Amino acid sequence: MRMASVPLAPYSDSRIKLTANTDIKKFSYKPMAMKLSEASEILDDRIDEFMAVVQKHHKLDDSAFGNAAQQSTREVVAVGRIASDSPEGKLNTASIVLETSRRTGAGLRVPLKIDKLQHINFFPGQIVALRGINASGEYFTVFDVLTIPLLPLPVSLPSEVEATNEKLDSFGDQPLNYMFAAGPYTTDDNLAFEALNTLCEKAAEECVDTLILLGPFIDLEHPLIASGDFDLPELKGLDPDTATLTTLFQHCISRPLTQLASKVPNIYIILIPSVRDAVSKHVSWPQEILPKKELGLPPKQAKVVTNPVAISLNEIMVGLCASDSLYELRREEVVGGRPSESDLLSRLPRYLIEQRHFSPVFPPTARENLPKSGVEENLQIGSMLDTRYLKLGDWWKARPDILITPSVLPGFVKVSIAHLRIFLCVV
Repeated sequence: MRMASVPLAPYSDSRIKLTANTDIKKFSYKPMAMKLSEASEILDDRIDEFMAVVQKHHKLDDSAFGNAAQQSTREVVAVGRIASDSPEGKLNTASIVLETSRRTGAGLRVPLKIDKLQHINFFPGQIVALRGINASGEYFTVFDVLTIPLLPLPVSLPSEVEATNEKLDSFGDQPLNYMFAAGPYTTDDNLAFEALNTLCEKAAEECVDTLILLGPFIDLEHPLIASGDFDLPELKGLDPDTATLTTLFQHCISRPLTQLASKVPNIYIILIPSVRDAVSKHVSWPQEILPKKELGLPPKQAKVVTNPVAISLNEIMVGLCASDSLYELRREEVVGGRPSESDLLSRLPRYLIEQRHFSPVFPPTARENLPKSGVEENLQIGSMLDTRYLKLGDWWKARPDILITPSVLPGFVKVSIAHLRIFLCVV
């Protein structure tokens, strides 16, 4: 792959056609208003949707499916959600149960006997299709785990590809140049945001086409922000007596981004919020956009999107999520026998791809089990999942070409022909 060289000057027009592949308006829901009945319906619908997908892919008759919790001498295919028989403690091979939907199994849970499987790869919230039998009425003996088909790759009309190529050819043969980064953008002992300033200088120097920034920006878990005991940076126009965290964002985040936009007028600066963002009024995940005008972001170049989101940069679809789903999968998964994928950093993103969701672990990892924050005796904020709107975390009709998510795990890039063209993890 040829690396992009630095152009002599910014391009006269943007080389990127930016399109949202997510219905952003649906994210403006009212948080903290969840009803148990609505949450239950969402969880049931996900099981039933996967059942239809499995039936179509494996060409099964309706009679092939059955209730895993019901005693029967007939071998059936059961679709449900992996769960634990205890609300506390980590999932293990002895505590795995299958949760059925109300339509297929009256919402009952049944223990799984999985000793006949050669390899085990399960985590709480995973939707699975299991072939087996419940002869005793006490547990479901699993003989086989049916594969769940992957979503197709995104496609474009030939006319759209030709139009994009013609536009790019008019700018010469320089490859497109993207930059990705994830917050926090300053160290724990100050609010100088030196990392963000350096990043903006680098982006201006290389005249990048698109700069994608994932939150948190003003981090609630930053020791100084959490304590409320800090001195504001000495910036012109910043009055310490009237300043708010929004003011801090305007001066420490929006100002360097505005300077970058003035140097590279045709750049796209895409901002994805985090549930740890102090300036976000949306306290749950999935999360709506940041208030662009209120934060003083560049009106033309800055594009605020949801968390998570799928966007298209020309003909490339990029999936973005500011939550650390990979760490949750790493902690909650149960692996036994000879895993189908022995490489951890290949196995974790594959879960996201197969489950067609940005955050498939359910229930999310408890806050006390997450990595410690920078504040002593404080728990991490966690996933803040609003179950009613869990479907907003679904992948749409196609899987992304590039998937980006920040994580406390070591940074890595994975290329997979079978599952995804490129997977990129940003630390």
